[in-house]
Amino acid sequence: MAHDTGAQPHDDSGRTPWLGYLSLAASMSMVGASVALAKPLMAAFPVFLLTACRFAIALLVLLALARRAPPLGRQPLAVHAWLFVLAFVGNVLFSLAMLNGVALSSAVAGGIVMAALPAAVALLAWLTLGERIGLRVGAGIVCAVGGVGLVAASKGGGGGGGAAGAGLLLLVVALFCEASYTVIAKRLAGVVAPGRIALLTSAWGLALALPFGLFQAAAFDFRAVTTGDALLLLGYALMASVFSVWLWMVGVQRVSAARAGVFTAMVPISSALVGVLALGERLAAPQAAALALAFVGIVLAAGARPEGRSRAAARATGTTEPAPRR
Repeated sequence: MAHDTGAQPHDDSGRTPWLGYLSLAASMSMVGASVALAKPLMAAFPVFLLTACRFAIALLVLLALARRAPPLGRQPLAVHAWLFVLAFVGNVLFSLAMLNGVALSSAVAGGIVMAALPAAVALLAWLTLGERIGLRVGAGIVCAVGGVGLVAASKGGGGGGGAAGAGLLLLVVALFCEASYTVIAKRLAGVVAPGRIALLTSAWGLALALPFGLFQAAAFDFRAVTTGDALLLLGYALMASVFSVWLWMVGVQRVSAARAGVFTAMVPISSALVGVLALGERLAAPQAAALALAFVGIVLAAGARPEGRSRAAARATGTTEPAPRR
């Protein structure tokens, strides 16, 4: 991370970016696992205190790793503004909307809504970056959405009842927060190194969550926190705010936003796998078929030929992304 200084070639330039694909898949798998880990953590910590602790831990780790990194250097005010938006939308707002949305509705509802991530990312990338969606990438999006939707539906019941309204609304907010994160990250990935993005967004996330976290900390009994809770919190913070962010930034430097969006199918897939492997849930035949379909979608998108330079890439200089729309 210390030596990653900025722009890298992405898939629009010709060669298949396997490192980018692996980075994106690993990143989204960690996000999905962290969502699953958040369930027992929410039973031990109030949500704002949990969020503030997550960013505080991540910031300490990232500051230690950044000591040998090159300085950020002078950046336009617009870059710092987009870093703030990235932290607010992709870190704080996504976490709060997802955690509370699942709590008010159900994990099944969360899986169904988040299954639409690839389509939401492709739509935003088309609208804001001008990226074209090729036939194979489009087919991959359809497979990913269909496969993960089947995973969610096959868990049983969809549980529609009292909290469905507010819970589903929050989950839709989380969906578009994550999709927006992907598109904004694509703009920043050619300008700021991945490690620096992780560091700065964690700093902004802590600043935003700390006032509310301190308010909840005043009434919280820290003596009730077990060693297991503390270790779980540490793992959650590292996965959600350090490794997954860095890996995602490495990936989107090399892969178009629309194609990267297909890999967000790994979020509910990895959540389902954590449920099976860590929580003892059974994997029924429809769920296994749905997982296979989602992976087919990822393979289709990964194997597609580069569609040529997008409007955003065509205007890039190799070290900067185009200026954000206003």
